[in-house]
Amino acid sequence: MRNNHSFQAAILAFFCFTAGHAFSQTTFNIWPGIAPGSENWKQKEQTIKNTPVGTVILNVVTPTLTAYLPDKGKATGTAVIIAPGGACIALAMKSTDELAAMLRERGIATFVLKYRLQEKKGDGMPKDLNEDTACQYGIADAIQTIKFIRQHASKWGISVDKIGIVGFSAGGMIASEAMIQKDTTDRPSFAALIYGAPFASMPVIPSSLPPVFMSWAQDDMEAGYAMDRFYKALISAGSKPEAHIFSAGGHAFAAKKQGTSSDYWADDFYHWMQAEGFAGNK
Repeated sequence: MRNNHSFQAAILAFFCFTAGHAFSQTTFNIWPGIAPGSENWKQKEQTIKNTPVGTVILNVVTPTLTAYLPDKGKATGTAVIIAPGGACIALAMKSTDELAAMLRERGIATFVLKYRLQEKKGDGMPKDLNEDTACQYGIADAIQTIKFIRQHASKWGISVDKIGIVGFSAGGMIASEAMIQKDTTDRPSFAALIYGAPFASMPVIPSSLPPVFMSWAQDDMEAGYAMDRFYKALISAGSKPEAHIFSAGGHAFAAKKQGTSSDYWADDFYHWMQAEGFAGNK
């Protein structure tokens, strides 16, 4: 990412804290056996609670999916996979958990993806961090998650053509790559990129992509350029992404209330889902 000093400062701050994670929902392994490409990984997963950016997870080797299923009386048949951010060396869970709770209350099955991470070595952010390399495992995990949910959709009351993915920051890059993958049968039904898109090299954008929601702030010095670049690339490829560009909010606005219009980004996303036929009645 470019100009990422404030984001780096937030991520750096959480390395001073230790604790455990508080998930209590049903959790699944998304791969049968060891995830391909990480057979020889030796790092130990860490969970850190009550940091300046909420709960943070490091060194993920075994990717998992935690299901937040709505009451059957509220269920809409839609599922949303949520990929947290953290530069693919950490998972910042606050925004993820809050969105999962909101969507479940509105009848949408949510699945929080704990994807594999590049090993965290030493203090601070890696100086040579490359998102293309660091996020490749998370991208593979996201694609496998889409397959996994479609395979079990009937058990959870989910329509196979109503499975979307939302990504924050680096999770947005992961969601974007899942959306544009070559195998159209494994693409999500819709995608939402929240201050996150391809940060390094620009991938080839195919035509006929699923509906896309994008949200970022004008004063986001970490991801604004990537969001604008990807938005224009989608337009050039023939897509019609819905873009909500807030006048203020900075990076990671979903994790904090600031008294700006970006505080209501999740409502904008939900209303877009309604308009696209993926949520309840308008």
